[in-house]
Amino acid sequence: MKILILGDIVSNIGCEHIRAKLPELKRKENIDFCIANGENSAAGNGITPYSAQYLFDSGVDVITTGNHVYRRKEIYDFLDERLDIVRPANYYEYNPGRGFAKADLGRVKIGVINLAGTFSMDAVDNPFRVCEKVLDEIKDCKIKIIDFHAEATSEKRAMGFFLDGKVTCVFGTHTHVQTADEQILPHGTAYITDVGMCGVKDSVLGVEKEIIVKKYYDSMPAFFNAASGECMINAIIVDVDLSSGKANEIKRLNF
Repeated sequence: MKILILGDIVSNIGCEHIRAKLPELKRKENIDFCIANGENSAAGNGITPYSAQYLFDSGVDVITTGNHVYRRKEIYDFLDERLDIVRPANYYEYNPGRGFAKADLGRVKIGVINLAGTFSMDAVDNPFRVCEKVLDEIKDCKIKIIDFHAEATSEKRAMGFFLDGKVTCVFGTHTHVQTADEQILPHGTAYITDVGMCGVKDSVLGVEKEIIVKKYYDSMPAFFNAASGECMINAIIVDVDLSSGKANEIKRLNF
């Protein structure tokens, strides 16, 4: 079974690029299931019901998020109502939404957990301990996928080894820069520190490069405009053994 995981989709231009390219990519790679991080999919910042539904209509099965999930208030009810979009599980229980999703494909159940890192983030609880508890919620799922939305590469690596053999895949998001460390860990878990970004290639994390350069140069506040231009897709494909739930292969995509 092949699972496609898309890196952080940035702004409406990223969403439009996914709409244009995802169906062909899924056919070409024989994809059975698709996960995408959509926390920056709305124009400007955050995620809205419109941008989330746009991604679902484009062929995404489950949307994960991160530290920008609550930037747009209009998403709050959507998070509570839908079972196929998740926010970090280590946020407060009374926050809108839930930290895991389940998908029943008939032949197999897939569980997806979203976590936020602790370094330079707004996480409110220990992601390692919370993940242990939430794994019990998806114990009926043969395939278990973790999106660890975190800043520090060391924290992501540690999470990978912590969950090795317990889940199918641990993938990192948040930095919008794809790492080249995809691997199958010793006990069968697929891992990558950051999947990367789906958005404008000639940008700084999807934002107009001139704005960010000026901000770093003069240290003054700036309004971030989404960049425009040629888009790229960063993603991974995880090939899963349905009998064991472990990963056979992880392949990195950057095009």
